[in-house]
Amino acid sequence: MQMECATSSRKASSRIRLRAAVLVALAMSSAPMLAIGQDGGMKWSQDPATGCRFVAPSSLGTAPVHWTGTCSAGKATGLGMLRARAGSTAGAAFYGELREGVPVIGTVDLDGGFQVGRFVQGDIGTRDTDWQDRHDGFETAMRAARAVSAHYAGQKNAASARHYGGVAKKLETQLEGD
Repeated sequence: MQMECATSSRKASSRIRLRAAVLVALAMSSAPMLAIGQDGGMKWSQDPATGCRFVAPSSLGTAPVHWTGTCSAGKATGLGMLRARAGSTAGAAFYGELREGVPVIGTVDLDGGFQVGRFVQGDIGTRDTDWQDRHDGFETAMRAARAVSAHYAGQKNAASARHYGGVAKKLETQLEGD
């Protein structure tokens, strides 16, 4: 009888651990979306040259947007840059982190200055941004601009590598003011 109780208890314990593991896996798979407060109504874009998919912050406007960074399973991921381009004219740029094609945090470099913070309701920094999110946004953007500079250096495009190295330095000066 004691043997049956011990076996039954082990089986119940195994089922509980399995259920817990499944719940953790489900929670982690949806964590990027939950962390940035998104719903299923996001507008997806596609890089015209590479076909990589992403959600562009609305502050980049309506021009075609290009991704410079890693594309995994067809979606932009990691540190990089989303750049709006109207023909040969470069527009606003987002420097930051994307997960599964969705921006997480970074900075949009606009003509009038920076918009910084987390991706919320389709754009970067649309709500009151606290000090930590502002700091983290500039730090992530600086690292992203350095990654873009390294990308162009690897392609032997010295002018673009220098340009984005300068962008990284400009973003770094924003951190010095914290």
